[in-house]
Amino acid sequence: MKRHIVRIALGLALMLVFVGHVAEFYNIGLITRLDNIIYDTRLALTMPGGVDPRIVILDIDERSLDKNALGHWPWPRDKLAALITKLFDKYGVAIVGFDVVFAEPDESSGLPVLDKLAKGRLKDVAPFQSALNQLRPQLDYDAVFAKAIKGRPVVLGYYFNHEKSVRSGAIPAPVLPAGTFKGRQIRFTSWEGYGGNLPELQANAANAGHFNPLVDPDGVSRRVPMLAEFNGAYYESLSLAMIRVLAGYPKVEPGFASEQFSSKSYSGLESLKAGPVTIPVDDTVSAFIPYRGKRGSFKYISLADVYFDRVPKDELRGKIALVGATAPGLLDLRSTPVGSVYPGVEIHANMIAAMLDNDFKQKPPYMLGAEVVLLLISGITLSLLVPLLSPLKATLVSVLATVLIIGLDVFLWTKGGLILPLASSLLMIAALFAFNMSWGYFVESRSKRQFTELFGQYVPPELVDQMARDPERYSMEGKSEALTVLFSDIVGFTSISESLEPKELSQFINDYLTAMSLVIRSNRGTLDKYIGDAIMAFWGAPVADPEHARQGVITAMAMQAELDKLRAQMRARGWPDIRIGVGVNTGNMSVGDMGSKLRKAYTVMGDAVNLGSRLEGLTRVYGVGIIVGPNTRQAVNDIVFREIDRVKVKGKDEPVDIFEPIGIEGQVDSKVMDELRLWHKALRAYRAQNWDEAEADLVNAQRMSPDCRLYQIYLERIGQCRIDPPGPHWDGVTAFKTK
Repeated sequence: MKRHIVRIALGLALMLVFVGHVAEFYNIGLITRLDNIIYDTRLALTMPGGVDPRIVILDIDERSLDKNALGHWPWPRDKLAALITKLFDKYGVAIVGFDVVFAEPDESSGLPVLDKLAKGRLKDVAPFQSALNQLRPQLDYDAVFAKAIKGRPVVLGYYFNHEKSVRSGAIPAPVLPAGTFKGRQIRFTSWEGYGGNLPELQANAANAGHFNPLVDPDGVSRRVPMLAEFNGAYYESLSLAMIRVLAGYPKVEPGFASEQFSSKSYSGLESLKAGPVTIPVDDTVSAFIPYRGKRGSFKYISLADVYFDRVPKDELRGKIALVGATAPGLLDLRSTPVGSVYPGVEIHANMIAAMLDNDFKQKPPYMLGAEVVLLLISGITLSLLVPLLSPLKATLVSVLATVLIIGLDVFLWTKGGLILPLASSLLMIAALFAFNMSWGYFVESRSKRQFTELFGQYVPPELVDQMARDPERYSMEGKSEALTVLFSDIVGFTSISESLEPKELSQFINDYLTAMSLVIRSNRGTLDKYIGDAIMAFWGAPVADPEHARQGVITAMAMQAELDKLRAQMRARGWPDIRIGVGVNTGNMSVGDMGSKLRKAYTVMGDAVNLGSRLEGLTRVYGVGIIVGPNTRQAVNDIVFREIDRVKVKGKDEPVDIFEPIGIEGQVDSKVMDELRLWHKALRAYRAQNWDEAEADLVNAQRMSPDCRLYQIYLERIGQCRIDPPGPHWDGVTAFKTK
C-alpha cells in the first residue's frame, strides 16, 4: 500500500475534481453536456408514446392563416370571440388555454378612425354620433372578446423577460405573495419584465400563466419553472394555471421536506401541491417536462376547421383545449429532447397530462447530495483498490463499478421516477481507470521541432530569383515593418502520431507539410519554419507586398481547401482524418537575420507575431478553422468575415476583435449570408446583455448550422450570465490565461 501512496493520492485528487463539479463549486461543460445527452437518451427510450385523448391542440397552422380561411395573424378579436363562443356553446370543451399573448389593442374594425372623426370633423353631426354610439359595442373587438371569455374557463398566457424596462400589458395577481419563502435559500427563476395581455382581457379571464420554459445551455427545453419570481412574488406556469381552474382554484401549497432534514444548504422545497395535483420540483422550482413522445402526441385540430364547423362535436366535447401556433412564420418552435423543431404549445400539453396523472420524473434538491455520496464511495473504492490489482482485474473492477452505477440509475428512473445524473460517475471511473493504466509512463508534451528543410540560406527559393535581379534593394539586417504572419497547426497531432508507425508518421507529416508549403509558396509567402507539425509563414518581406494582409487570408483559406483534397488521400491509406487551425495577424514586426553564432534564420518577432500564434490556438476554443486579427480584417475589403469575439490573449492587456474569413465577397452562398446576419445580430444582443434576444437568434442560427460550435459556446455563456450577471460596465471581453 505504501508504495502506491502517490498513485492513490493522485487518484483521490482526480475524484475530487468531479466532486467539485457535482457540488457546484465550478462547472465542467463536458460533464453537463454528457448528462444532458444521457437524460435525453433515457427519456427517448422510456416515453410511453401514443396520443393522449384528453387534450387537444387548436392549431394556428398555415391552413388557418390562409387568406381564404381566417387570414394572417393576429386575427380580429371578434373572430376569436366567435371561436370561444363556439368552443364552449357548440363543442362543449372543458377549458381553453392560450399559448399566445394579446398585447396590442385590436383596431381592425376601424373604431379608432371613427372616434377621431367623432371628435373632429363630424363632432356636430348628430346622426353620425348616434350611429357610432349604437355601433360601438359591435366595433370594439377587444370588448367583444373580453365579453366572450368572461365567466368561462379561459386561461390566458403571458411571458416574462429579463428587460426591466419592458413591462407591457397586465399580468394576473401572484399565486404566492412576496415573503412566502423568506429565510429559505431557493434558486427561483427570476425575471425583470413581462409581456402581458390587455388589462380588459386579463380582468375577464379565468386565470393566466406564464409560458416560459427553462432553456438549458445547449438550447434545449427540458424543464418548466412552475413558479417564476417577479418583484419578490411568485407566478404560476400556464399549465399549472389551467389545472387549478379545472380543479376549482385550489391554493398552491409548497411541499417542504421534514424540518429535521432541512438546513440552510438544503431548502427542503421538493414539490408544489394544488388540490389533487402534486408536482415534484428541482432546486430551481422547475418540473421536468414528461414528454409523452415525439411531436404529435396530442391531437391537432386546425382552428380554421373549428371556425367553419368542420369538426365533429365528439372530438372536442369535454376536452382540455390549448390554442397555439405551429405555423413556421409565427416562430413558436423549440428545441427539445424529442425533436429539434417542436411546437411550444405541446410542451404545455405534456405538462398538463402529467399533472392529471401525477406522473413526473423528479430530481429533488437532495439528489445533489446523493450524487456526491455516490462519487465519494465509488471514487475512494477505486482509488484504493485499482492500484493494488493487475491490469485485467482492474479492468473487471472498473467495468463492474460502471454496471452497478448504471443499474442503480435505471432502477431509480424506472421504479422511483428519480433522476440521478450519470456523467460524473461514468467519467470519473473512466478517468481513474485510464490514469492507473497509464501509470509509470511519461506523457511527453509536444515540443517545438527544428527546421525540417531549408529553402535557400535565409529566404524561400521562390523569391530568390526576384531578389537576385536587384540584390541591392534587399538587406538581411533587422528592421521594423508592417507585415502579415500566419501560424497553422494540426489539431490533436499527438494522438495522431501515436496511432502511426514511425515510417508512416514520417510519410504522413512529409505529405502534409509539402502540400501546405506549396499553397504558401503559390501565394508568395515567406516560409519561415516548421515546428513539428506547425507551420509559420509571413508576407511583406523580404520582398515588399502591399497586399500582404489579403495574401495571408487567401492563403489560409486555400490551405483549408487543399486539406480537403489531402484528407481524401490520407483516408485511402488508412490514416486518420486531420483538421488544422490557422491564425493570421497583421502589424509591425521586427524582421531580419536573427539567431546565434551557431545558427541564424530570416524570421519575424514582436507582439504582432505573438498575437498571430495565439489566434491559431483560439481556433480550437471556438471550433473554427481560421482566425484573423483586427488589423488583417481592416486591411482586406473583398472578403466576407464573421466576427467571433472580443478577447484578451495571454500576455496582452488590450482586447482585440477576432474574425473568421468565410469567402470571397459575391461568392458566398445566400443562405450563409443570412446565417451570418443572424449571428451578428445575436452577437450585438449578447454584448448589449439582451440575453433573450441573443439566445433566440443563436438557437435559430444553430438550427441552420447544428454543428457550429460557436453558437453552443455563446448559449453556454448566456446561461452563465443569467446565473451570474456581468454588470452594467461589462465590455464583453473574453480573457484567456493560457496559450
